[in-house]
Amino acid sequence: MIEVTLAYAPAPREVFEQTLAVPGGTTVGDAVRASTLSTHFPTLDWFAMAPGIWGKAAAWDRPLAHLDRIELCRPLTVDPKVARRERFQRQGAGRTGLFKKPLREGGKAGY
Repeated sequence: MIEVTLAYAPAPREVFEQTLAVPGGTTVGDAVRASTLSTHFPTLDWFAMAPGIWGKAAAWDRPLAHLDRIELCRPLTVDPKVARRERFQRQGAGRTGLFKKPLREGGKAGY
């Protein structure tokens, strides 16, 4: 028997985590099926999510090793590049946040 941990974040700052004892050779999909994830979140389509092991993408049929941490990742709601650009516009425009230093004479706004 090997011990693995299943982690899923249904919402920001909320984490479901369960430790499972499964036989050697168990795959990522088998471990998720063996967990109580479906009883806690009955409407969750976990097979549509992207699985990962310790933050690295993994396939559903990947065999697990002792002390692996399976992470089910929700799809992104905002493109990170767009979010960063919008944050910069909000913070840089009013000279607040990261860019609150006064400009030197002849200096350019932004970086």
